[in-house]
Amino acid sequence: MEKITTHVLDTSAGRPAAGVRIRLVKDGGVIVETLTNPDGRCDQPLLRNPEPGLYRLIFSVGQYFHARGVDSPFLDEIPIDFHTSAGQSYHIPLLVSPWSYSTYRGS
Repeated sequence: MEKITTHVLDTSAGRPAAGVRIRLVKDGGVIVETLTNPDGRCDQPLLRNPEPGLYRLIFSVGQYFHARGVDSPFLDEIPIDFHTSAGQSYHIPLLVSPWSYSTYRGS
C-alpha cells in the first residue's frame, strides 16, 4: 500500500522530536494535522494511497523549540514541497535544530 510518512529528529539534542505539529497540505487545503509521538514519528501514515501531485509538509518547529526552552529559535515553520507519482510510497524525514534543517526521501 502506498503512503506518505515522516519522522522528526532533533539533531541539537540527539533524540527524536516529540510533539512537533505537522500538517500535510494539497491544493491549498489541509489533509491532515497531527503531532509526533515520543519516537518523533506519527502514529499512523499521514496519507494512504496518495494521488499523484504536489504536496506540502509543514513542520511547526518553532513551537517545539520554544516548549524545550529555546528562547529565540531561528526557524519557525518548515515547508517541504514534494511531488508524488502513482504506485510510490514517500517517507520524508526532517532533521532539525533551532538553526538549521535537512530532509531527504527516505525508505
